[in-house]
Amino acid sequence: MADKVLIYSRFPKSMMARFAERFELLDTGGKPAREVFSVDELGGIRAMLTAGGSPLGAEAMDLFPKLGTIVCYGTGYDGVDLKAAASRNIAVGHSPGANAASVADIAMTLMLATTRRILVADQYVRSGDWAASKQSPMMRPQAGMPGRRIGVYGMGEIGRKIAARCAAFEADVGYFSRTRYDIPPYQYFQSLEALADWCSVLMIAVRAGADTQHAVNADILKRLGADGYVVNISRGSVIDEKALVAALTDKTIAGAGLDVFEKEPHAPDALTALPNVVFAPHIGGHTLESHVAMQNCVLANLTAFFAGKPLPYAVKSA
Repeated sequence: MADKVLIYSRFPKSMMARFAERFELLDTGGKPAREVFSVDELGGIRAMLTAGGSPLGAEAMDLFPKLGTIVCYGTGYDGVDLKAAASRNIAVGHSPGANAASVADIAMTLMLATTRRILVADQYVRSGDWAASKQSPMMRPQAGMPGRRIGVYGMGEIGRKIAARCAAFEADVGYFSRTRYDIPPYQYFQSLEALADWCSVLMIAVRAGADTQHAVNADILKRLGADGYVVNISRGSVIDEKALVAALTDKTIAGAGLDVFEKEPHAPDALTALPNVVFAPHIGGHTLESHVAMQNCVLANLTAFFAGKPLPYAVKSA
């Protein structure tokens, strides 16, 4: 008899196909578990698969008295109450670094599209204004990549890949992270404020959590300056969205590239109405290669758990 796994968050069925070959899946479709399954069915659940950003606190965990592991699909686990899980002896797993390359790629895409105003240029061609030789202030020359100062906030696996890609574009790279690493030629800054003062593009690649909630606030945006840009591929919670709207509206900064938002999938109208922002619907890790890599980590974690072994990709801090 196949081991049972509760699918706590809403996932496309195609993403669950490999897991269904190995386990019996109880899929909530993103609905509250008690609305879909009986108390008896939930009482026997030992393993759960969730999206890392889905809120999963102590009260939810207590619905599953036999729960022994929570496995997050992807790198993030910010929605999981790690202290509550630890106190209940629930092991938490994720997929560290599995999507780092593709997330770094989307960061670069957003940065280039924003700083070179690709959406504006696209519309300039489509509208016929270019053919008609109509002048547009939005089409004035912009600063290129060589010599541009790129600040990376968070130097984990994604941050390092972003830094390497920026360096290949002949940009100068600096970073701020909780840990200082010996990774020349990248310059380390003692604070986020110092990094923002130095750079013209701030790349947010830090892990979401209570310590990074609204870390990029009005002061940090002001430090970027009128020629500055912010790119976020981390979590929407890291930026104070109201402060970002104000900074973009009054031209405190020049623009932004966003793959994540505070309340997904709803990007605020005040943001989407602005012409100096490029958006993506949280697709940083959404490549074929990344999904295979993330699924491999999920399978390894679940297989180890049901075999009574430690999770090979366990969250290391609680």
